Amino acid sequence: MAVKDFYRNGCARWHGFFQPQWQVLFFISCYIPFAISQIRYSIPEEMSKGSLIGNVAQDLGLDLKRLRAGRARIVTGEITQYAELKTDKGILVVSERIDREQLCGDITPCSFSFEIILENPIELHQVTVEILDVNDNSPVFEKNKINLEISESATPGSRFALESAYDADVELNSLQNYILTRNNYFVLKQHSNPDGSRYVEMVLDKALDREEHPHLSLKLIAADGGSPQRSGSVNIDVTVLDANDNAPVFNQTVYRASVMENAQRGTYITTVNATDADSGSNGHVTFSFSDLKENSRDIFSIDENTGLVSVLGNIDFEKDKRFEIRLKATDQGGLTSTSKLIIEVVDVNDNAPVIILMSLSSPVSEDAPPGTTIAVVNIKDSDSGRNGQVTCLINENLPFNIKSSLSNYYNLITDAFLDREIQSEFNITVTATDSGSPALSSSTTLRLKVSDINDNAPVFDQSSYSAHIPENNAAGLSICSVTARDLDWNQNARVSYFLEDTHIGGAPISSYVSINSENGVLHAVRSFDYEQIKQLSFVVKAQDGGSPPLSSNVSVKIIIQDQNDNAPQVLYPVQSGANVVAEIVPRSADVGYLVTKVVAVDVDSGQNAWLSYKLHKATDRALFEVGLQNGEIRTVRQVTDKDAVKQRLTVVVEDNGQPSRSATVNVNVAVADSFPEVLTEFTDFTHDKEYNDNLTFYLVLALAVVSFLFIVSIIAILSVKCYRWRRERMFYKSGANLPVIPYYPPLYADVGGTGTLQHVYNYEVCRTTDSRKSDLKYARPCSESIISLDTSGTHTLTHAQRENPTNQDFNDQVRFTVHICLWYSCTFLFIWDYCKVDHRLYVFCKTHV
Repeated sequence: MAVKDFYRNGCARWHGFFQPQWQVLFFISCYIPFAISQIRYSIPEEMSKGSLIGNVAQDLGLDLKRLRAGRARIVTGEITQYAELKTDKGILVVSERIDREQLCGDITPCSFSFEIILENPIELHQVTVEILDVNDNSPVFEKNKINLEISESATPGSRFALESAYDADVELNSLQNYILTRNNYFVLKQHSNPDGSRYVEMVLDKALDREEHPHLSLKLIAADGGSPQRSGSVNIDVTVLDANDNAPVFNQTVYRASVMENAQRGTYITTVNATDADSGSNGHVTFSFSDLKENSRDIFSIDENTGLVSVLGNIDFEKDKRFEIRLKATDQGGLTSTSKLIIEVVDVNDNAPVIILMSLSSPVSEDAPPGTTIAVVNIKDSDSGRNGQVTCLINENLPFNIKSSLSNYYNLITDAFLDREIQSEFNITVTATDSGSPALSSSTTLRLKVSDINDNAPVFDQSSYSAHIPENNAAGLSICSVTARDLDWNQNARVSYFLEDTHIGGAPISSYVSINSENGVLHAVRSFDYEQIKQLSFVVKAQDGGSPPLSSNVSVKIIIQDQNDNAPQVLYPVQSGANVVAEIVPRSADVGYLVTKVVAVDVDSGQNAWLSYKLHKATDRALFEVGLQNGEIRTVRQVTDKDAVKQRLTVVVEDNGQPSRSATVNVNVAVADSFPEVLTEFTDFTHDKEYNDNLTFYLVLALAVVSFLFIVSIIAILSVKCYRWRRERMFYKSGANLPVIPYYPPLYADVGGTGTLQHVYNYEVCRTTDSRKSDLKYARPCSESIISLDTSGTHTLTHAQRENPTNQDFNDQVRFTVHICLWYSCTFLFIWDYCKVDHRLYVFCKTHV
């Protein structure tokens, strides 16, 4: 803890009159950054509203933004708020008229205190404002006139107590001096009390003479030490009586007594005693209080005859802890004497502690670490001693603790981690008890809410989910729902559902199912086919709306239930309109001869795939039977010569679904012992009408395509031929009159490889009298450059020795055309033969041979 003292000028208006001072104390808590400081200002009383007290933001090192953000405010407790905090400027100003005499009375120094509270984080700054006295009160006497009766026999030196004046101001501004007007008989004697107050006595300086001056008029002036000086006065009338030799005398110069505060009216305090040596009426003494202060006038009384002092009004220890009263004893002759009565007030535990909530941080985050300050309370007990010693407690079994941070200040701090999901609100009862007898206590209840943080991930109701859905479902069908709960609150507990990215069969899971992000209901995106996919396994993620969000996953399995949506499929015998399969049964076959076996499958599963076989139709039902479970076709009796060679059986294959589905297959059986007999009967089998119709369609289509391609090819060939023929005719006419101009390369050598040519080439030249028929043939390079030339120049090569390009192209085109025609003819004939030839024999041979 560091303590620093500073002295600065306060208000410029009072510069030079006072020096405001402030003192700052900082306490750093070991639990959290909780700052406590004290600052002190001094200002004069009677300042106008709005006057500057001090710049707290500058003096405490606080930023103006911090004052506004922390909601800085003044907390005064039960006293009047004399100061106002301007958070926009960071200054303290006077908000109410301050009268030091009304605020503090005779107590010096006079000050009032309040606290400035800031939140987030909590800061507590205690401000004490000292009120400096201004000389705004004049000394005042209680009475306007003092009457004294003094015997003429009074000896010089006799003392006569006078009423003291009262000045509400303090220190230099209080009563400082008494002045008695000039006279021949009396002088003034001033005395000081231990508390600094003054009282005065008038001392007889010269013997009185009643015959000369039966009456004396004097004036007593009381003056303070302020600037400008103020004063008050009282008139003194002295009546000179006949001889009274002795003044009363108190048996004690100082009387001491004590009284309990709140003592009832009439309670005995003490008895004072004074004696007078005179006899008769001059020896009768009366008692009275002298110079009673304003706060004591209505509290005590004294019996003027007996000197018994008793309680007259209410005694409050918290206001006055001690009373000093001047006692005066007066005889009938006017002689007086004085004494002092000191009354000590004994404190009674009559004030319960007062709990003032300075700050409360509610709600508090549930992740607040232990030691976090939740609230700051100020506890005051006006009693003293043990009666003012306070202990502060909170109710048990709560994760909080209360510790004293500064005199009369207590911090309510967290003692453990909070969990909003276990308890979201606390009612904390703070109880303050003093040490008096009997002890007094007071309590207040703080309602603290715990704010939520996103510390809980969503939790699914089940560890995994499984659902069944029949195949061939409608798209958008609701399958099931997943539910997750989050123990957090508000946005942190808002759960959204998502599908984790998963691929099934190469396709994303979102192409199979969708999920409602709000309620977790799963829907089928499309119709499922059990034969393609039997189950879906994927992961659903539940994510809350916190920041950062928390999530959890759960596995979901959707099982596709099979429906009887597929009829049995016959694998054997193969059914085709173009192929007719016949099974051969020899006439010597015995009973139970296995003719063939119908093989079928059903892509469904379970009982939907259980197949049964039945003979629906037969040429001779008495000859064959079909196995119910295995589909085997066997003879029931011995085959005879009377049985027809051609036998046609219709077998029904039926599954066990609800409703059941079926398929039929035709089985052709030939009852014969020899292959020619089978062939004879085999040609009589007819094809199905559907097969014939399809065959006719394909035949017509093939003929049309072949004919179209053939015609297009012929037209293309003729067009090319005509184009080339016309070009040759044009070339022949243009070259008839052209001369032949020989050309020789420079530096040409006719033989050998040493000429100017860089490479050796072979040339074959054929010359005729007609230049249009000359021919030059460029041969592959060789080791020598040889040019063969007929010396006569008249020899021409035969048609076999040379090739005419035009004739050669024509021959190639003719051959290409012939090939196309042959190919199209073959194609046409093949299609025609395929369509016209009965293939039953071919199929029979392929099957059995």
